[in-house]
Amino acid sequence: MKLENLLEILPDNYTIVDRELIERAYNFTKQAHTGQSRSSGESYLTHCVAVAAILAELHMPPNVVIAGLLHDTLANTNLTTNDLKREFGDEIANLVNEVTRISSLPSLSENRPTVVQSREIDPATPHRSRQQEANTEALRKMLLAMNKDIRVLIIKLADRLHNMRTLGNLPENRRLVIAQETLDIYAPLANRLGIWQIKSELEDLSFRYLDPETYKEIADKLSKMDQDHAKKMALIIQKLRTVIEEAGIQARISGRTKHIYSIYRKMVTKGKPFEMVRDVRGVRLIVNEVADCYHALGVIHNRWRPIPSEFDDYIASPKNNFYQSLHTAVIFEDGKPLEVQIRTQEMDTNAEYGIAAHWRYKEGGRGEAEYEQRVNWLRRLLEWQNEVKDSQEFLDGVKSDIFQDRVYVFTPRGDIIDLPAGATPIDFAYHVHTQIGHRCRGAKINGKLVTLDYTLKSGDQVEILTAKQGGPSRDWLNSNLGLVKTPRARSKIRAWFIHLDREQNLTQGKLLLEKEFRRLGIQTIDIDKLTHALEYRSADDLYVALGCGNISISRIISELNEINEAEKHPVEEIPRLVSEKPAASTGVQVTGIKGLLINLAHCCNPAPGDEIVGYITQGRGATIHRAECANIVRLRQKNPDRIIQVDWGEPQRTYPVNIQIKAFQRQGLLTDISSTLTDESIGLRDIRMNTSSNIATFQLTIEINDITQLSRILNRLENIPNVMEARRLTPG
Repeated sequence: MKLENLLEILPDNYTIVDRELIERAYNFTKQAHTGQSRSSGESYLTHCVAVAAILAELHMPPNVVIAGLLHDTLANTNLTTNDLKREFGDEIANLVNEVTRISSLPSLSENRPTVVQSREIDPATPHRSRQQEANTEALRKMLLAMNKDIRVLIIKLADRLHNMRTLGNLPENRRLVIAQETLDIYAPLANRLGIWQIKSELEDLSFRYLDPETYKEIADKLSKMDQDHAKKMALIIQKLRTVIEEAGIQARISGRTKHIYSIYRKMVTKGKPFEMVRDVRGVRLIVNEVADCYHALGVIHNRWRPIPSEFDDYIASPKNNFYQSLHTAVIFEDGKPLEVQIRTQEMDTNAEYGIAAHWRYKEGGRGEAEYEQRVNWLRRLLEWQNEVKDSQEFLDGVKSDIFQDRVYVFTPRGDIIDLPAGATPIDFAYHVHTQIGHRCRGAKINGKLVTLDYTLKSGDQVEILTAKQGGPSRDWLNSNLGLVKTPRARSKIRAWFIHLDREQNLTQGKLLLEKEFRRLGIQTIDIDKLTHALEYRSADDLYVALGCGNISISRIISELNEINEAEKHPVEEIPRLVSEKPAASTGVQVTGIKGLLINLAHCCNPAPGDEIVGYITQGRGATIHRAECANIVRLRQKNPDRIIQVDWGEPQRTYPVNIQIKAFQRQGLLTDISSTLTDESIGLRDIRMNTSSNIATFQLTIEINDITQLSRILNRLENIPNVMEARRLTPG
């Protein structure tokens, strides 16, 4: 792009002085980058001008366009900030300096060259590499730069957009890293700022490189559809225009732009093929007033049958990025779905340009309130991060606040609260106020009592039932129970427990751990080894961390699994023994004896994660017992020469484990137990039930993968109403 092209697309409100200053910045940039070229071989100046053009198309102020022209001068030339200040003043120089600082940060995304949903981060994950810490700190610094001046991020988004448009010139490994980073970080940020133009193009370009086959498949189908149905769409638009005009509504009607990644996401989330995605074929109506939006909606619904559950009113309930529009889908006259969006011109401008629309209205005195609302979410996030010292916890909060899908719920007074998808009433309570979260004891959704693990849905009205005093439950931090989903709520709950007395936390933590070991049937444990593996100085520190919620039971059980898997027990008395491949039927690895039949003992039902030993029987191969099994202890004393060294090899899919559930009898109890097992994809081999004095005792044989899964399912079973206890059965 040449200077003439840039000058042509500048907004009409730019003055002659503005245009002359942009021309001077162009010549300055051209001189600074003399002799430099991009990987494609073209002059580096083309990138600078392209970034400035994107900013001009967003109607950004002249200073921002000039900063876009100059954005790489500090990074790629010998020029300094003082040089820029002398030529263009402090404001432009500072903008360029902040963009340079962001560009110099480490990669913000992991090298994951596949298109996947953003993975959930386990809040209990203990080990993080230095690179992960650096990546998290980089994101923190980027958000801090945004907080100083939101224009810095908009320049960076324009820079990233042009880099994505020219990504094909880079080696494949670099393309994949940049594309994944764009999909993970920059596209969600553009979405949060409401800049739909940039967000959609970044997603499509990223998708093109991360999953080229699926991208091409959808693109080809769209191309064929456009060729086959262009005339039909023209007829649809003409028919709509006639109907709308007959109703006395003035409207501009156009075919809606189709974005490949958006179609792909709907195919994945709804589990539907391309042909059944309803908004592949859509139109947009731009009307004069808000009242016209609802009038047009009524006319369309009266003329064509609306599709149930496909109506969204984002005018009354705007999205978290302040997007407003009416969305509906109808069965058109040809019997196929047609998606319709209805909005005013101002809503359309805000939808396309988001926070950048602020500068379009600035000269007319409009947009100040909307601008403040748009950046308030960032200020709230940065205020919260000042309280968070752990980088991973901060990253969890950012991903929750910025990158996850949202739900929109109402307070009893009608105020709209937006939360990450999957949030629960407890998350809602902590979002409203920390003390409401601490004292939360129940919730009503749309006037009906629900359990605290209820998953909030858009449109729900939420009322929190509170106690006059008290604090949160430690169960809320148990990830197996699903009571709290947002990192922000978890951090506030942990903070509450941290402020309790150390001795109280130590006692509580020790009781929790002992209870879990007892429930899992673990009788002996090397607590010092576990403490060292989890990087605590002493067992007391581990108990305190568990008591205040800094580490979860599930994390401890997971670490036990890893210790038992990694631990080897060499048999020095027989040095010639070698390890054989695991038996296919059990997944147990026997040391030294080839071709031996392996059976798991029914008396203790060992599972991966348990410490095990083998006993050679007469004519039935070797039987595998848990190390603390009473039978193996007796056999070891009686026939020590028959004891053999064994270990878990490649695990088989599932292992049988006996568990016992005690509960107060009630109708539907067995159904709830069965549903819980089904939710965890756990097979049920056998079930027996006895009832005495209104107490039901269930003995089940279930199929599990490992002891971590056993811990999780016992937690969930014990949380079923009326259940007093769920534990693993041990022999004797």
